Amino acid sequence: MAADYAIFAGGCFWCMVQPFDQQPGIQSVVAGYTGGHVANPTYEQVASHTTGHTEAVKITYDPTVISYRQLVDIYWRQTDPTDASGQFQDRGDSYRPVIFYHSDEQKQVAEESKAALAASEKFEKPIVTQIEPEKPFYVAEEEHQDFYRKNPLRYKIEEMGGREQFIKQNWNN
Repeated sequence: MAADYAIFAGGCFWCMVQPFDQQPGIQSVVAGYTGGHVANPTYEQVASHTTGHTEAVKITYDPTVISYRQLVDIYWRQTDPTDASGQFQDRGDSYRPVIFYHSDEQKQVAEESKAALAASEKFEKPIVTQIEPEKPFYVAEEEHQDFYRKNPLRYKIEEMGGREQFIKQNWNN
């Protein structure tokens, strides 16, 4: 079976690479921008909150090793699905949580997973993560790729900005 891909937005893309990059069956995890109305945006343009883009990761994977459903499960554990205004210390529409789908199957899996998470009553607030059709994905500048490997100290500081604590409190119990 040929490789497939998934696109997820969950706050700062620096923090979204490592959790997927470490999984068997993952061929690549690329940081980029999607969901906006400007072609080939730069980091500065996206950070200005004027392009409509959100920071996201595009994950290329082998579906015979890891399923899209498993990727969605990993995604939920990296985000606060109750916060539509950003993620943790990252605020604004460029950090909103979104699952972008490119097939009816991906849409169905994402919607079923979201409904199951809501029904679990794990969170007191409603699950607000959006599920949207994919839009063009633009690869971010090289300095944003594999950030956790290139800048481990700064990556750790970003993780400590609330994400790591939230994950421990809500998912590791």
